[in-house]
Amino acid sequence: MDRREFFTLKRKAKAPSAQTFGLRQIYSGLAPQLGNLSAQQAAHLLKRTMFGATKADIDHFTGMSIATAVSTLLNVPAGLPAPPVKNYDNTDIEAGDPDLTVAQGATWVNTVSKGVVPNFQRGKSIKCWWLGQMINQETNIREKMTMFWHNHWTSEINVIERPSFAYEYSQLLRQDALGNFKKMVKDVTLNKCMLRYLNGYLNSKNAPDENYARELQELFTLGKENNPNYTEEDVKAAARVLTGWKLDMDTELMSFKPEDHDKNSKTFSSFYNGTVIAGRSDATGADAEVDDLINMIFAKTTEVSEFIVKKLYRWFVYYTIEADTYTNVIKPLAQTFVRSGWEIKPVLEQLLSSEHFFDPLSQGCLIKSPLDLIVGMVREFKVVFPDASDYVNQYGMWDFLQDQSAKMQQDICDPPNVAGWPAYYQIPMFHETWINHDTMPRRSKLSDQLILTGYMRNTLNLVIDPVAFTRQFPNAGDPNLLISDVMDVLYRVPVSDARKATIKSQILLTGQTTDSYWTDAWNNPAELGSVTTRLQTLYKYLMTLAEYQLA
Repeated sequence: MDRREFFTLKRKAKAPSAQTFGLRQIYSGLAPQLGNLSAQQAAHLLKRTMFGATKADIDHFTGMSIATAVSTLLNVPAGLPAPPVKNYDNTDIEAGDPDLTVAQGATWVNTVSKGVVPNFQRGKSIKCWWLGQMINQETNIREKMTMFWHNHWTSEINVIERPSFAYEYSQLLRQDALGNFKKMVKDVTLNKCMLRYLNGYLNSKNAPDENYARELQELFTLGKENNPNYTEEDVKAAARVLTGWKLDMDTELMSFKPEDHDKNSKTFSSFYNGTVIAGRSDATGADAEVDDLINMIFAKTTEVSEFIVKKLYRWFVYYTIEADTYTNVIKPLAQTFVRSGWEIKPVLEQLLSSEHFFDPLSQGCLIKSPLDLIVGMVREFKVVFPDASDYVNQYGMWDFLQDQSAKMQQDICDPPNVAGWPAYYQIPMFHETWINHDTMPRRSKLSDQLILTGYMRNTLNLVIDPVAFTRQFPNAGDPNLLISDVMDVLYRVPVSDARKATIKSQILLTGQTTDSYWTDAWNNPAELGSVTTRLQTLYKYLMTLAEYQLA
């Protein structure tokens, strides 16, 4: 498929089938990619594992051995980021609400509030804060993996109603992002956010709630494409295992209520080899029942490993998994996953170091998510934000960008449903769902705004400085090298020399015939205004092309 064809926003009368859509005819496997990283390979690796890649990032990784580069990106620090702060005032917060005791600029995450207004403001605060973590990410894969897990272990602030739960949950996802998946299943299962989101706190022996028990198997561990698969009776039995865990919404504390737990044994179908989980009575026993349930699910090693590996593949490589890719990539990665004892890092290390990952057909073939587009844009253009001492404006700028992402259909903390964002599961379109007649104009409007006028807030302007961005290129005075160097940072697909020449002539030379016209202007401080205008026009144009939407 022509990578530019999709962006015409025209559809054929009959969509291609799921079996033929997006086929790449790719045959490479998991053999390690040899040699050191070229600049192109470095950009590919960084833009898939981070939100955008600056020129400095690309320069740093160029020439590095692939093993060292991947190891560096997977080397995630143990510490977690500081929590969000109260960036809002006390307007309309009812008298006596505990949120009033939280000073502006201090964190609200440890104070329980049941008020509608403060929880609305806290919800906006955590969304801003999370976006800020992406913008200020360190040079590693953690923020990209945290968003992967947020899409996998979905939760919605609109449902849980307590942003404090969402904050704790986001930190859990960061903490476990590259750890043990089996441990993560246990951590999430007995997490306050998930108990609230999928009604686990309402699950009792007299009124079993099957919501989490169903999604644990269908969306979180096994998938629904296995044949045979778990049954409705398995869902009911799993729900009985998970009874008795409660949330006190006044204190926001979790507890176990023995009288609400089903103490009888639970029998599962032939899919699980007729496993019987013995009933227990107290919190320790109920916790052991959860372990038994998870052990039973993970005994289906092929189903669990391939389900998670496919999701990782679609996130980092491509959305279509052909027969050769299944044989050469998915199955051996799944075996690595099982052999490692369900560790995530060895799987990523093998995938990201492979010939398949660096295959030319694996590059420039994903459509950027709204967050990839927005966060990548401000990071790559090195947009300056207010620092933490000016938290009101800092959060305000983050809020503007998060709101833009939400309007482009990726709202942090509020995916559309328990399945996550359709771009990662909706056959046959997958990532192409990010682009439609509503979202594409919004993408262009945002990039136009940031390169031209910026976003003004309290006399501060969030804006791309085209001259500062250009100065980092060593041959900025040569219009041919400048355009090529800029495209190497901003684009993941090649552009023909003829198109580059047209861009040079029409924008940097403004119709003049000699390259010295730009060179002289760039080197003449008196021409700063003219140079700025031409650079704004250049970057505005480059960000409106289809190539800019590809990662």
